[in-house]
Order: sequence, then structure tokens, then C-alpha cells
Amino acid sequence: MASIKPMKINRCIILGIIGIVALTFSSLHAQESHGMQYNEAFLPVIEIIDEHFEIPQLIKTRRIAALLPHDYHSTDKRYPVLYLQDGQNLFDDHAPFGSWEVPRKLAWLSERGLGDIIIIAIDHAEAERVAEFTPSRETKLGVGDGRKYARFMAETLKPHVDAHFRTLPEREYTGIGGSSMGALVSIYATMQHPMVYSKLLIFSPSLWVSPELTEEFIRETPSYFGRIYLYGGTNEGSNMVEHLQRFQELVLENPHGRNLPLNISIREGGEHNEAAWGEEFPKAVSWLFFE
Repeated sequence: MASIKPMKINRCIILGIIGIVALTFSSLHAQESHGMQYNEAFLPVIEIIDEHFEIPQLIKTRRIAALLPHDYHSTDKRYPVLYLQDGQNLFDDHAPFGSWEVPRKLAWLSERGLGDIIIIAIDHAEAERVAEFTPSRETKLGVGDGRKYARFMAETLKPHVDAHFRTLPEREYTGIGGSSMGALVSIYATMQHPMVYSKLLIFSPSLWVSPELTEEFIRETPSYFGRIYLYGGTNEGSNMVEHLQRFQELVLENPHGRNLPLNISIREGGEHNEAAWGEEFPKAVSWLFFE
């Protein structure tokens, strides 16, 4: 009877099989957001601070959410904080105008060692959004409640967040930002409270509402020291690119000798929507907080 010889398996075949298995396993956790691959294991922990957080300055309530690093509850680290407007559009998959998909972007950043940050998402006021985000001065939309809203963020919300989460509360670790009207009120809020913020995330700001705001911010707020990230697209209208370039010129004029770090990003063909802002978000956070 012929003897049965053991099969010789090529080492390259074994390695290939192992590679396929590993790739298949990793793909179970890999997802995509606006063309970016992210790992679900790095998704942030989303905690609703309050569905009806009181805003005494406006006699209203609002949903406020905290997006915490994926490993927040297994460490004792303290984190910088970024306050963002229009919370509904930051992570709600069914938001009517789309979503920035911030949790997925934070997962992408975390996988690359850039996720040690807390995001505070502040829902807007629906029908009263424009009024809250409009500066309390004569503008093309009239006089708004921006000053009261800015006071809420600096005097009510931030102290609450610092008291209930492991934050780095100092100005050098605190940022504010938003898009469109949310970007406008972020500039205005920084003018009102320049000792609170040092990182500005300004996406497609509605500067047509108050074109002189940027000049007043740069020339008349000498106590602001910090970084400024500007973004806009060429297909947005309302002289978006011109407004951003003027903002850049004012910073470069350096009227108070501060040498403010500024990054300006103009996207050819970029439109005024959540998808564009979501794509820009990781770049802005990386530059503002981790470079």
C-alpha cells in the first residue's frame, strides 16, 4: 500500500490566508464618513448633559450634548474643549440639512492620536436661531440677541461643563466655533469674552449680516490671543471668499503686534452645506488643537 505523504503548504499561501482573515476582521469595524475610513472602536461617548438646559439670559432651555473621547471613562486625563453651535447638525443622522458627522470624524482623529478633546454641542433655537446668532447691534437683520447668547456660553454653560467634566478650563485650551450664522456668533462671542477663548473655528461665516464685524474684532479686541481657522467655498455666494480674504488681510496687518496664527482654507467648488463643513472639521481641529 502506498504511503500517504503530508502536504507541503506554501508559506506565502499561509501568510496570504492570515492577511485575508485579518483584513476581513478589521473591515467589520471599518466604516466611512464623507470618504474617510474610521474605526467604530474609536467613536466618542455621547452624553446628553440636559434635554432642557436652562438659558437664564434668554429665559429658554436647550439640548446640550457632550462628545467625550472614546476612552474618557477609563482614564483620568483632562481635555481641551471646543464649543460648537447648531448641535442638531453635528451628529444627528436625520438632521434636515444633513450632518457634519462629528462622531465619525472624531473616531478618525482618535485613531491617529488626535482625539483628546471634548466637543460641546449646543442645539440652535429652531425658528429663533437667527435672532440668537445675530449680534446685539444694528445689522442687516436688525438687532439680535447675540450678546445674551454669548453671556450664556461664557457665564453659564462653560462653568457647568468645567464643573462636571475633566476639562482643561484655561483660555489656551478652550475653543468656539460654528458655520454660517453659527460662525458669525462665534466671532461675536469671542469679541464679548476674549479672555475665555483662544481657538476659533470659523466655517462659512455669514459676514454679510455685519460686514464690519471682522475689522472690529481684529482692531478693537486687542486682548484676544489665539488661533483662527477660516474656511469657505467658492460656490457659496454672499461674497464669501472676499470676506474671508479680508479677514486674513486684517490679521496679517497685525494692528496690535500679536502675530495671531491663522489658517485659511478656500475650497474650489465648495458649497454652503453640512457635508462640506464635516469634511473640513478634522483639518480644523487638528490645526487648532494639535499642531
